[in-house]
Amino acid sequence: MRPEYILTLSCPDQRGIVHGVSGFLTNHGCNIIDSAQFGDAHSQLFFMRVHFSQEDHQISEQVLRDEFAQVAQSWSMDWQLHDAHHKPRVVLMVSKIGHCLNDLLFRYKSGLLPVEIKAIISNHTDFYQLAASYNIPFHHLPLAAGASAEQKQQQEQKVLDVINGNQAELVVLARYMQILSNSLCQALNGRAINIHHSFLPSFKGAKPYYQAHDRGVKLIGATAHFVTGDLDEGPIIEQDVERVDHAMDPEKLTAIGRDVECVVLARAVNYFVEHRILLNGHKTVVFN
Repeated sequence: MRPEYILTLSCPDQRGIVHGVSGFLTNHGCNIIDSAQFGDAHSQLFFMRVHFSQEDHQISEQVLRDEFAQVAQSWSMDWQLHDAHHKPRVVLMVSKIGHCLNDLLFRYKSGLLPVEIKAIISNHTDFYQLAASYNIPFHHLPLAAGASAEQKQQQEQKVLDVINGNQAELVVLARYMQILSNSLCQALNGRAINIHHSFLPSFKGAKPYYQAHDRGVKLIGATAHFVTGDLDEGPIIEQDVERVDHAMDPEKLTAIGRDVECVVLARAVNYFVEHRILLNGHKTVVFN
C-alpha cells in the first residue's frame, strides 16, 4: 500500500504559505490528493489540511518530518503529520442511555468508522453484554451518588488508567452522565469528545426534552464538542437540528433528539479520525 499522510497546520496568516507547503511536497516526491485551507480575518491565523501520497519510496516518513520541521519553523507553524492509514485507538464512556454507544459500535463493526475501540467504561453495568457481543473489554467503574471528592478522584484515576493502559488517542463520552473533574479534563485535553442536546443552556437538568415540549420548541438538535473544565462549553465540533411541531409528545421529541445525537457524534468522531479539526482559540476550524 502506498504511504499516505495528512498534514495539518496553523500559523500567522501571510502570503506564500500554500506555495511553500505544496512546493515542499513536490520536491519530496509527494502527490497532493486533496487540500483545504482557511484564513481567519479575526484571529489573523491561517489553517491548512493536506492529504497526500508519498510516491518516492526512498524518502522516509522521518525524513519528511525532519525536513518539514525546518519549513514549519520559518512560518511559525503549529503542525502535525499523521499516517492516513492509521486507525486511532478509542475508549468509549457511557452511563445508562445507550443509543450513541450502540450507534458507534455498529458503525465500527460495519467498517464505517475507521477506529480501534479498545474499551468501554461505564459507571453502570447496563451495557456489559452489548460490549461482550462486540468482544470489547467492559470496565465497570461505579461512582455512588453523593460520592466524596476523594472517592471521585479514585474513580477517575481508574478511568485514566484504562485510557492510558490502552494508549487511547480519543475518548468519546457517548452519554456518560458524570461531570469530569478539571484534572481529568486537562489530562484528556484535545482528545475527548462529548455529545449533548442543543437546548443548553435553556433546558438544563433532568428530562430536557420534556422541558422543551413544555415550551413548545420548533427545533431540536445536538452538539458535539471537545471536553473542557467548563461544563458543556468546550470548542464545538459539529451540530445539527430537526424540525418538530406541536403534535409531537415528549417521547417523540426524545426519539428524534436521540437520532440527531447519534448522527452528530458519529460525524464528530469521523472528523477527529480524519484529522479535519483544528483549534482556533475557543472555536474550531473543521474541514468537511
